[in-house]
Amino acid sequence: MSFFINEAFAAPAAAAQGGGMIQIGMLVLMVAVFYFLLIRPQKKRMKEHQQLVENLNKGDEVVTNGGIVGKVTKVSEQFVTLQVSNNVELNFQKQAISAVLPKGTIKAI
Repeated sequence: MSFFINEAFAAPAAAAQGGGMIQIGMLVLMVAVFYFLLIRPQKKRMKEHQQLVENLNKGDEVVTNGGIVGKVTKVSEQFVTLQVSNNVELNFQKQAISAVLPKGTIKAI
């Protein structure tokens, strides 16, 4: 009933061609990015830490997660004993050891 405006009719929807393949490709790409940027490096760090914990020996100088520096005096199945000062020894879980220091580091501190 409009005198000046022509009636507009909706055009038929165009069939989506290849849209599903693009979405699947993007999903695969995102999974690959998450794997290479997040999962793989974390597994590598876990493997290195596990190897560090397994190779602890008496006499090693180490740092704990809390920042305590000490010399290993005793190693057991799950625990390690550190000498942090003269006549002061502390027990820690092996997993609490964050790094092994070079020999002579404690004397240099």
